[in-house]
Amino acid sequence: MNKTNSTWVLVLTSLGFFMSMMDSMIVTTASTAIRNDFNITVNQLQWALNAYNVTIAAVLLLGVSFGDYFGHRRVYNFGILVFVIGSILCALSTNINFLIFSRIIEGIGASVITPMSMAILTSALAPEERGKALGIWSGIGGLALIIGPALGGFIVAKLVWQWIFWINVPIGLVAIYLSQKKLPESKKDTVFVSIADAILIILSSAGIIWTLSESKTLHVQIQVLFIGIISIIMGIIFILHQKNEAEPMVPLKFFKSNSFNGGNISTFLLYASMYGFVFFLPQYFQFVNHSSALVSGLKLLPWTGTLVLVAPFAGNAVDKFGERIISIIGLLLQGIGYIWIAIYFRVGTSYLLIIIPLVLAGTGLSMAGPALQKSVVGSVKRDEIGKASGIYNMFRLFGGAVGVMVAVMIFNAVGNSLSVVGFSKGFEAAMLGSGLLSLLGIIFSLLIPNKVG
Repeated sequence: MNKTNSTWVLVLTSLGFFMSMMDSMIVTTASTAIRNDFNITVNQLQWALNAYNVTIAAVLLLGVSFGDYFGHRRVYNFGILVFVIGSILCALSTNINFLIFSRIIEGIGASVITPMSMAILTSALAPEERGKALGIWSGIGGLALIIGPALGGFIVAKLVWQWIFWINVPIGLVAIYLSQKKLPESKKDTVFVSIADAILIILSSAGIIWTLSESKTLHVQIQVLFIGIISIIMGIIFILHQKNEAEPMVPLKFFKSNSFNGGNISTFLLYASMYGFVFFLPQYFQFVNHSSALVSGLKLLPWTGTLVLVAPFAGNAVDKFGERIISIIGLLLQGIGYIWIAIYFRVGTSYLLIIIPLVLAGTGLSMAGPALQKSVVGSVKRDEIGKASGIYNMFRLFGGAVGVMVAVMIFNAVGNSLSVVGFSKGFEAAMLGSGLLSLLGIIFSLLIPNKVG
């Protein structure tokens, strides 16, 4: 593929990833305005946010199978179209129930955007180019972490919260037009997905993620526990079905590869660590330091900025030095950064003293992300990349859900949100737990063969 075409592939696949990431982040700073407008509780508002992520996790593998069958570019563009329709419905919502429904529509679209963008990108490029490309792709996605909260705050301050959804419409339509013109089509000669498997994976994934989201303490409500157990059973039935499928949604042969297993388990722990951290640090800034939502977002810049600045160079380093060594260094730096914050960040501590650990942690995430992505997609055949990227993203999503759950459980066991001192104690323990999860990922990164190029 010539340089011009490679550039279009990188730009357009990164744009889709950016949109889906942005929509998750931009809502965070508009949440108070939405709650006041609809006169709802925090618990009700939570599902306006969670519905998006739960839907992505539930539909993701089904969307990947559709991409293999109908074509990655076709399903990618269809996903963006559904995402745009969902955004319009969100902007037109007049109550919380309709907003939650609209966020589910958005999530259905977003569920195929990320894995299809990753499949198109990695299929179109030679193996020696993938590390750099995935680094840039990750960096552009990381840009949404920087712009999202600040842009959401700006829109709410200057316009109305509905505009956080309206801005997706022109961007999405332009992305569909250019993608149809510039992106190559790729598909796999496969049979149509089993309806039974589709139902099992959707209900199982949604149920497990929902259960994790609702598990705030060790004392889980019986109905939540029941749904979690049923969801796990459906997941086991799904896996057993895969053994007998000629074209499984999750080829079990993938898990015979150390590179695939090590990359996915390390990804699970990388994002479990990261999501636990990012769930609590902005709250700490607001509750303990009394910072506004916008200022809290700006204080994250030393961490989020590295996702844009470091990720492209990290991708080059992966191509040059191999996935294993870069992922180990990345997980180590992220773990050290969070543990540093846990040990030294106290009530009254100057913000300037945590800039270095924030940069270390962000650099670690920026290094490990592209390395682990390449480890996973590089362990399968080119026509299997779509399914491999779907499984990778499932591990990422489940890791995030588990990371938040673990961090919240640790926080509740040690501290509370009733006082500054109680919050600070819980925060310190949660950050320590998040750091240890990242360090645990190093063990599984050792499974990854250190392929160069």
